[in-house]
Amino acid sequence: MFKNYLKIAWRNLIKSKGYSAINIGGLALGMAVTLLIGLWVVDELSYNSYFKHKDKIAQVYQSQTFNGNTGTGPAIPRPLEKALRDGYGDNFKHLIMASWTNDLYLKYNETNLSRSGNYMQREGPELLELEIIKGEKDGLREVNSIMLSKSTADALFGGDDPIGKTVRVSNEHDLMVTAVYEDIPVNNTFNDTDYIIPWEQYLASREWVRNAEDQWGNNSFQIFVKLADNANMETVSQKIRNVKKDLNEDTAEFNPQIFLFPMNEWYLHGNFENGKQVGGRIKYVWLFGIIGAFVLLLACINFMNLSTARSEKRAKEVGIRKSIGSQRRQLINQFLSESFLVVVFAFIIASLIVLLSLNGFNELSRKEISFPWNSGIFWLSSLIFILITALVAGSYPALYLSSFRPVDVLKGTFKAGKYAGLPRKILVVLQFTVSVAFIIGTVIVMQQINHAKNRPVGYDKEGLIQVPTFSQDFTGKYDLMRSEFLNSNAVVEMSSSSSPTTRIWSNRGGFTWEGKPEGFQEDLAWTEVSAEYAKSLNLKIVEGRDFSRDFASDSLAVLINQTAKKYLGMENPIGKLLKDDDEEDPNPPLKIIGVVEDMITQSPYEPVKQGVYVFDRFDNSSYYNLRLNPNQSASQNIAIVERVFKEHFPDIPFNYDFVDSEYGEKFAAEERIGTLSGIFTALAILISCLGLFGLTSFVAEQRTKEIGVRKVLGATTFNVWNMLSKDFLKLVIISCFIAIPISYYIMNGWLQDYPYRVIMEWWIFVLAVVGALAITILTVSFQAIKAANANPVNSLRTE
Repeated sequence: MFKNYLKIAWRNLIKSKGYSAINIGGLALGMAVTLLIGLWVVDELSYNSYFKHKDKIAQVYQSQTFNGNTGTGPAIPRPLEKALRDGYGDNFKHLIMASWTNDLYLKYNETNLSRSGNYMQREGPELLELEIIKGEKDGLREVNSIMLSKSTADALFGGDDPIGKTVRVSNEHDLMVTAVYEDIPVNNTFNDTDYIIPWEQYLASREWVRNAEDQWGNNSFQIFVKLADNANMETVSQKIRNVKKDLNEDTAEFNPQIFLFPMNEWYLHGNFENGKQVGGRIKYVWLFGIIGAFVLLLACINFMNLSTARSEKRAKEVGIRKSIGSQRRQLINQFLSESFLVVVFAFIIASLIVLLSLNGFNELSRKEISFPWNSGIFWLSSLIFILITALVAGSYPALYLSSFRPVDVLKGTFKAGKYAGLPRKILVVLQFTVSVAFIIGTVIVMQQINHAKNRPVGYDKEGLIQVPTFSQDFTGKYDLMRSEFLNSNAVVEMSSSSSPTTRIWSNRGGFTWEGKPEGFQEDLAWTEVSAEYAKSLNLKIVEGRDFSRDFASDSLAVLINQTAKKYLGMENPIGKLLKDDDEEDPNPPLKIIGVVEDMITQSPYEPVKQGVYVFDRFDNSSYYNLRLNPNQSASQNIAIVERVFKEHFPDIPFNYDFVDSEYGEKFAAEERIGTLSGIFTALAILISCLGLFGLTSFVAEQRTKEIGVRKVLGATTFNVWNMLSKDFLKLVIISCFIAIPISYYIMNGWLQDYPYRVIMEWWIFVLAVVGALAITILTVSFQAIKAANANPVNSLRTE
């Protein structure tokens, strides 16, 4: 019986090729979008799936309150390790101290590389469940050891066995390779861990790390934990919540709250606001999931509309079948079989579309998604997907068409009914409501991105590069390198800084100043810079003066930004002192000599943070900032800079970043969302237009004789076009009135996540309405004008 259903379904598809092409094409597009989004969502939800026990792994987080505002993050003080081990050690299978991810230089023979990784305590590789390819699992046992990822080992040693060989690290230490581990896949938190070095080496090589053993206020470290088998994440979090506040009076005023942040929430739920978890990338998962569902729904609506619109053509078939004994259930199965066949063909085409577009999609979304050929779960999900789509698309037409009375149909008295077209009109309204809402949403997303992009940056990022200086080889050589670079004619100015131009790496407090409010808890972005910092960035001095090498006292001078001036409550800050409030071992006071224009160093969607720029007395920078010669090409300048660099640092790889590119990365996530949303919106509109095109074609065919009579009686092409178009335009206008308040409500809620945000202008909604109407007119006009220009003789000669 089922074979017979499919045979009849096939014949109907062949009989109406245009109708079938629109149906299959629309469904294929909708299913392709849904498949792509589904693969993207699965990739997002499977983040950190490399770690088999991720439900037991967590990072220690800390919330602190400054003047009523609570900030939350993973930065913790070193003494917390001992407190957790001594007081709560039974709750943890592993407790690992770790550095931040660092870029270090690795050298073997003539090969120099820059790679990122971490210093970790001995059990770190076991906590990360690394797959050891060569060497020993306990690879961090010796202080002078290093573990390498496979890709890093291959790059350094080629085909040679790396175990036991010595790597020169940042031209400072010789470390022996004790293990090589499989690279952690891209969609995991530690995928950029190219090396792991023992924590003991971190202590031995850095005095400030050793000195931090008892410094509760120095939040410069990370702790990762793996819970004991019988421990519960929430219970342990509650136990350790007040451990820092209880053990250290100096930081108790900030109400530090310690808790465990589970690995399975790091990626999708990593945003905190005033100490509370407020989501994160999960909003994009929901967004694209909803878009995928609606795009598929639009394609299903096309199928429903075209199937029911052709009801009168199928009426006699239904009447004859019923008169010879077919039951309604059999007719429903027949129409569902047709739907199933259409969906199967659409799925095959959709799969081909996905295969052809997957590389481009990966490039846009910055993913490495592959088509899951070998996944049984995927094919089972696809079968369920096909069945559900066939059921959704075919249920209404099946129920509607199978309800015809055979007596009325065969007597020729069958009428579709006064309200027979109402469901189709409702579905068209739904289609264009979704499409118009998508248009409005996409425009507002792009507006928000451009709003932040057009925000004054505060410095000149064009032609500015930053060169990392992560080695003691650079210490004491700033003046020499500045002279060399300036003399090369490739650089017009140079400075050094302790943080990259587009980041804040350090925050400090513990100062007093004249007029400081009682109980005020300061939190200042802290950057140590050379005297030429403002000049190299073209920072504008709005009050006072810049650093000067002519004044020896400037070694204890600072610049502050405009936000810091307001934050510190200083109307006339020039000459004011920032004093260390540590009475036992105070640092010399810092004198404010100038105020610089605010520069964006964090998110361009957030307010600028209060910052101070301190003269770097010890020439211990992390970056050189080079202003390239604008009268020469960038490639020519870079080649000269690299040559000069290599003359002085032959054992260190030359790496650099254009600051404007680094700044552009701050918009990358939103731009990807905006671009993908725009593509999906265009496809949604195309699917809606396909349905509208099919409906217009059918209506024109249905009213062929009426159009012929009107033409004979003197109707113009415009009259006929107006007759066929006005009903569809009315439906689209209704859609616009529904879509506008819905999209306003949703996008207004989305914009609330951005303190620095665009205002939704009225023209955005007008543009969406005009666009929808224009698309409708273009779609309908083709068939309407074609019908209006047809020879009326051809339609009337059978009468």
